[in-house]
Amino acid sequence: MKTGAARDVEAAGAAGGARAAVYRLERVTKEYRGRGGVLRALDGLSLSVGRGERLALIGRSGAGKTTLFRLLNATLGPTRGRLEFDGREVGEMSARELRAMRRRVGTVYQQHHLVPSLSALDNALCGRLGGWSLWRTARSLVRPAREDVEEAEHVLELVGLRDKLRERADALSGGQQQRLAVARVLMQRPEVILADEPVASLDPGLADSVMALLQRVADEGGRTLVVALHNVELALGYFPRVVGLRGGAVALDADSSGLSRSGLGEFYAGEGAAEKDAAEKGAAGESAAAQGAAAQGAAEQGSSAEGAAGQGSKGEGAAAEGRGEGEWRQTPAR
Repeated sequence: MKTGAARDVEAAGAAGGARAAVYRLERVTKEYRGRGGVLRALDGLSLSVGRGERLALIGRSGAGKTTLFRLLNATLGPTRGRLEFDGREVGEMSARELRAMRRRVGTVYQQHHLVPSLSALDNALCGRLGGWSLWRTARSLVRPAREDVEEAEHVLELVGLRDKLRERADALSGGQQQRLAVARVLMQRPEVILADEPVASLDPGLADSVMALLQRVADEGGRTLVVALHNVELALGYFPRVVGLRGGAVALDADSSGLSRSGLGEFYAGEGAAEKDAAEKGAAGESAAAQGAAAQGAAEQGSSAEGAAGQGSKGEGAAAEGRGEGEWRQTPAR
């Protein structure tokens, strides 16, 4: 087990095995500017994630997990440092290339972002909006293509909701809604699945079932899976590699088989009073940025679908998916 300062990129890549890297971050810093000055959510973070790898991300609130996810799905850009996706520098991508990247990355949130009044089938179909043309989006609002409906039925069966096709999303239980959110992401056909605290609001039994589902869909599709968790038991039980953030940098990167509860206790106990204060400030910055990016993404997606067919609800359902979530922001390195 290695703790302390963040590993360099080469060492981090070794922890992910011999896989080609789908993500490579080198000394990445992300700062938010607010009334109180500059808040640094990520501080020189270096990390490599292999293609097809399963990785758990742990750390206290404000450690930088949500901000890191926003960089990984290209909602935000780094203030300084280098972020690569599949060998390409993300900051050098064109708008079209960024949209293509976002379609390859599916994100499951703690808040499901479902459209309550739509059926489970329609919510699942929203996952395809990011890959459709404006004309096909308008047509799908009236009469979805048979192949899309069949695909949606298949993924709903995969997540155990085949018998809930016609039920409204707001009639489903919390666990069923989270599985529906996973189904919508699968309709996006992603190569990478990011899950930000997907089981925080679920009881232990449901949390286990959702984690098992995420593991299964990642394994069956050869997808990369990165999940942020507060529950270290789930992190150790479901993921071969555990990465811990502290103060916006990697403070732990280890194989879960070599981690003990005492070792994890040392990781959490290693945060001093000054770091806790910084974490609290970071949490405030992360929360504000996350809410702003999600709201902006919802507005952009909703208006896109609304303009196509006079109906914004499906655009709202796709707010967390695909083509236009948030805004890519990159501040020139200083």
